[in-house]
Amino acid sequence: MTDAPNGDTLRASTPAPEPDSAPEPESAPVGPAAVPRETLRAALGLYLELHAHPELSGAETGTAERFAAHLEGDGATVTRGIGGHGVVGVLRNGPGPTLLVRAELDALPITERTGLAYASTVPGTMHACGHDLHLASAAGAFALLAAEPDTWKGTLLVVGQPAEETLEGADAMLADGLYERFGTPDTVLAQHTAPLPAGTLAHGRGPMMAASAALDVVIHGRGGHAGTPQLTVDPVVTAAATVMRLQTVVSRETAPSDQVVLTVGSLRAGSRGNVVPDEAELSVTVRAATDQALERAVEAATRIVRAECAASGCPEDPDVTLVSRSPALLPDPAATAAVRAAHEREFGRHRVLDWPGSMATEDFPRFAVGGVRTAYWMVGTTSPRQWRAAHSAARPVPPNHSAEFAPDVRTALPAGIAAMATAVRQLFKETR
Repeated sequence: MTDAPNGDTLRASTPAPEPDSAPEPESAPVGPAAVPRETLRAALGLYLELHAHPELSGAETGTAERFAAHLEGDGATVTRGIGGHGVVGVLRNGPGPTLLVRAELDALPITERTGLAYASTVPGTMHACGHDLHLASAAGAFALLAAEPDTWKGTLLVVGQPAEETLEGADAMLADGLYERFGTPDTVLAQHTAPLPAGTLAHGRGPMMAASAALDVVIHGRGGHAGTPQLTVDPVVTAAATVMRLQTVVSRETAPSDQVVLTVGSLRAGSRGNVVPDEAELSVTVRAATDQALERAVEAATRIVRAECAASGCPEDPDVTLVSRSPALLPDPAATAAVRAAHEREFGRHRVLDWPGSMATEDFPRFAVGGVRTAYWMVGTTSPRQWRAAHSAARPVPPNHSAEFAPDVRTALPAGIAAMATAVRQLFKETR
């Protein structure tokens, strides 16, 4: 879900070697502090289980149970089945603020090609966006905080969110009474893997991720024989014209200063070359750095679809359905500054980079309702071996959503655990 920033930013760290098989956990420091071997071993075991047994959005039964069991083992009161397969772990430690740590349960419909010893055992499904690392890091951070109650006071909520990849899970959990049932948090925290050097973190100074909208379009034609096209209204031709005209939303209807991306990710029509089908279906994604730019782009895309259908003489207006929508991810500036300062103290300033923003998207901003603040940062996953291989092949490092995405778990996991635990302690202190 994330895109790599510029190369100058990426070279700001020296990460650890990449594991070739299931890695052996170590108590290696990622900064002034170390993650205890016992905590890291348990978190690594969870990571390997999750990576080998990924589950798609809305079907995260086993993933949710594994995560819940780890939280319960470290003293959380756990509730299952929130907004689908959502998990909520609660740990109360006296009077104080409420903080919520969020990680995602779902994987992607991708066939893994990493060659790892612990690669996915589920055909066509893979943790290609790092959600397994997010969950293991959250569980590890929870274990650290539960074992050191004298370092913080308040209530800690740890959430395993379903259906993030479809941008449905956050809304579903909130609609199921997440805040009413467990308490409205002062701040919600999350981190996300990115193809940065393993052992580094990155914070943004503006939008971290884009606003997005997904549209499903059905173009209605009139089918018939390929030998008598004059008796048909060919929805394939209309769909092709629509795809090309949609590109002008960015090139001719968006200001050069705005960041907008429009992608037609799927075009489906017909089954044989000698039959003109009745319908063509498009799946369209629009992304923008601001909610205002997104709204303009969606309106333009909808207008173009309808106009192309009218120009083709389609017998019916097209169906244009908004499948999902998510606002731009803009973490709270004060919370971001506090967490970044804490990360710089813990990891060293040379390991805390600037994140330039990404046109990827996610539904984490939905948690920022009713004055709830958010804090969000990136965790690097790329080993020196991956950097060298990419450089020698003159190609990018395998990014999120790639079938070759393989975090250097030896370095990225302890960094993720330490980063989250450090941020939670800092924000408990900041909001007293």
